[in-house]
Amino acid sequence: MSVALTTTMTGARWARDRWMQWSIAAFTVCLVFAPIAVALLQSVRSTALYEPHWSLTYQNYVRLLTNERLWEALGNSLALAVIGTATATIIGAALALILVRTNIALRRLFSELLQAPLYISSLVMAFGWYMLYGPSGYVTLAITNLTGTTPWNLYSLPAMGVLAGFTLVPVVFLYCSSTLHMMDASLEDAARSAGASPLRAMRSVTLPLMRPAILYALLLCFVGSIELLSIPLIFGRSARIEVFTTFLFSEGIGKTEPDYGLLASASVLLLVLMTLLVSFHSRLVGNARRFTTVKGKATRPHTIDLGRWRWGAFALVASYVTIVIVLPIAGLIFRAFVKFLTPLVPPWDLLTLDHFRALIQQPAYTRAIVNSFIVALFGAALVTALVTMLVLIVKRSEFKWGKTLETISLYPRAVPGIVVGIGFLWIGLTVPGFTLIHGTLFALVLAFSMRDLPTAFGAIAPAMTQISRELDQSARTCGADWFTASVRVIAPIARPAMLASYMLVFVSMLKEYAAAVFLFGPGSEIMGTVMLQLWTNGDFGPVAALAVVQVTATAAIVLAARRLMGVRMYE
Repeated sequence: MSVALTTTMTGARWARDRWMQWSIAAFTVCLVFAPIAVALLQSVRSTALYEPHWSLTYQNYVRLLTNERLWEALGNSLALAVIGTATATIIGAALALILVRTNIALRRLFSELLQAPLYISSLVMAFGWYMLYGPSGYVTLAITNLTGTTPWNLYSLPAMGVLAGFTLVPVVFLYCSSTLHMMDASLEDAARSAGASPLRAMRSVTLPLMRPAILYALLLCFVGSIELLSIPLIFGRSARIEVFTTFLFSEGIGKTEPDYGLLASASVLLLVLMTLLVSFHSRLVGNARRFTTVKGKATRPHTIDLGRWRWGAFALVASYVTIVIVLPIAGLIFRAFVKFLTPLVPPWDLLTLDHFRALIQQPAYTRAIVNSFIVALFGAALVTALVTMLVLIVKRSEFKWGKTLETISLYPRAVPGIVVGIGFLWIGLTVPGFTLIHGTLFALVLAFSMRDLPTAFGAIAPAMTQISRELDQSARTCGADWFTASVRVIAPIARPAMLASYMLVFVSMLKEYAAAVFLFGPGSEIMGTVMLQLWTNGDFGPVAALAVVQVTATAAIVLAARRLMGVRMYE
């Protein structure tokens, strides 16, 4: 009888394990592929998804591929991506070499400041650049008054590409600096002993060994430039320069009666392009192992003494950090406390708190701030909990489709935020039951969660892999099933990684805007969408005030994360 009872209990536990694993897998598959599936379906329908009468057609793709605006937008996107990638790669790699391998002053401070664009929304950075360096920006007007000529034109494709590159410089810097920190100094010592100068050794040894990191970051920057919306939206639309993302934005929001077939087929085309790029990126990462030459780290890399060039390098790095990062953020903060920003009037004559009063007095502004925090708080919790279970299934169970589930969890890297928003919009309009969440915060939570699955997976999976399997195996031998061993033994040990995931996803959701432009409705506004609306109306003061709230909240979260975990985020 006891044997039968034990067998029954074992069968029940096995059934619960399988039920949990398949339920989580099914939810993940639906979360990732549901918005893609509805976009695919709409792209081959003759009418909108919510209309009852329809037929299969390929005319949407025909109209798309014969649309002159599409090819112009695609060409502009590729040009923007090439310029942005080249800018980010050259500057990021050079800054990594200078700050990691030379004796330049204030290296730690500059390294910290260079990471700021990772934490701050590209939309906020674009606002800062516009307010200082735009046609009527503070710095532009000051130089024009002194010299009589306008020093630059940000309403051009090359300028937009350079700005896009500035947002991606931290990505290249982090990958290259990590490689430089881990590099074995004996290789450079061998070159030095053969008579090479420090700079010759760096050029002949160090740079070739950085090639995997540079190639990895290069393709990542290209993907990031293609899906960028903020800079083309702020600087490109005024000059009628359209890229692929603004093409989607215009087709979906800029028309009173959107052409859903054209919008869907364009979304699918962008999705295919991004999938190919990310697939090539993953293949490149796998092949990068052939560059491995160091199996241990016997000596630390030497710091190169720049001699008389030290202060010249310091001036270059300080100028970049100040002009590209510090001044735009400082200018945005200052703009929030003045009636308008101009070098023609003393700033103390224009001081005001009206923009912050408007945030308090206008229900829509206050609601946007509160909504942003609600979405980030609950979304980060949902993603962290879901990904924790996903990693436990993939890394700590015998689930048959574990590897496939891991690939699905990482696939949202290939899905641009604007395509996610379009997909969830159609789900909310057409799928029974989901029409109740259309225009609500829950729709934003789902869309943002889908986007941030890879971020959480990258934070939790490495830590989970380091935990010995002996721990959950010991629990299993004591009678615990997979779920009990995972939740009571493994998950508590991985709590620091889960906390890191939560804070990373929180920051990511707080600054997200692209996936929300198609999803928000009255009552579900967030800071990013409100800033875009205010910007369109020319209300730059409230835009700056909202940006200050977002930057302050992000900085507080990042500092708290570092204090709690004793590590740097994004490292």
